[in-house]
Amino acid sequence: MHLLATLLATLLGIVVLWDAFQTMILSRRVAPRFRPTRAVFRLLWIPWSAAARRFPEGNRRENLLMVFGPLTLLLLIAVWAFGLIVSFAMLHWGLGTRLADAHGGSGFGVDLYMSGSTLFTLGPGDVTSPTGLGRGLTVLESGLGLAFLALVIGYVPSLSQAYSRREVSISMLDARAGSPPTAGRLLRQHFSDGGEDLRDLLRDWERWSAELLESHVSYPMLSFLRSQHDNQSWVAALTAILDTCALIIARIDDGPVTTARLTFAMARHAVVDLCGVFRLEPARPRVERLPPSEEGRLASYLAPLDVRLRADEASVTAFAELVARYEPYVQALSSFMIMPMPAWVPPEGAREGAHRIQ
Repeated sequence: MHLLATLLATLLGIVVLWDAFQTMILSRRVAPRFRPTRAVFRLLWIPWSAAARRFPEGNRRENLLMVFGPLTLLLLIAVWAFGLIVSFAMLHWGLGTRLADAHGGSGFGVDLYMSGSTLFTLGPGDVTSPTGLGRGLTVLESGLGLAFLALVIGYVPSLSQAYSRREVSISMLDARAGSPPTAGRLLRQHFSDGGEDLRDLLRDWERWSAELLESHVSYPMLSFLRSQHDNQSWVAALTAILDTCALIIARIDDGPVTTARLTFAMARHAVVDLCGVFRLEPARPRVERLPPSEEGRLASYLAPLDVRLRADEASVTAFAELVARYEPYVQALSSFMIMPMPAWVPPEGAREGAHRIQ
């Protein structure tokens, strides 16, 4: 029994430390292997998202979804700490280090108390071990506790900085593409200004997509952190940029096609890899996002700026092929994250952007 406890304790400690190392330190690729962090977020997200879907779209649903990411992150840190405490307590018990409190009491409860106070470096000194092995385990756990706390202190600000970088660009997109963002409004905004800075904007979003890919693959929990403003999300922003690139590449004359192709490639890479992170299969949209009626509205919306959508068969076919390369992936992310996909053109009567500079 004691040998089995020792083996289980060693295995538990290795799993917890390796998972914390992968999550907080290791920059990694998309991997299908089981990881406790991914399991914790996914298992908790299933009932949480099911409860959120019971509410209609609006503030009540978003308020519930908004707390999931930060709350689960705190829970994950607590799970790691609890796993280490139990692991060292089982090691003390399995190896027979004979821990005893000031009144001579012993047992697994004392071992657990000693492990907890050591990991968090409380050091009350009311539990001691007469064996060198017990004192060695105490020193080892104390060192791991200091390292664990230091990593957590550095880890949370890293997440906060990555989240802030993501959200700054999403907020800036509001003035250019509205909330929720649409490709039609983004193109209209830039062609109304002569289209001079459209190339620069696409380059910025190519870099944003690369940063999103790097940060959200390394720290998948960032995907669950919601935007602070209504009708904004990283899924909607990424979809609107992909929509815009598809239109420029296949249907619009005199656009920055080369830049649009590069941005499209990077943004699609991001959505495909993020689907891999969460093991999501591409999904067909429940309703067609650009039926003929909406395509006609899009053409009419851009017509006052002399932006014409090419309607020849080759252009229409190329456009459909581009959309089919990313839409199933963003649909899967949209459904999983409960982040609605944007339309191609703003609804009739919508404002030209809440923060647009006239």
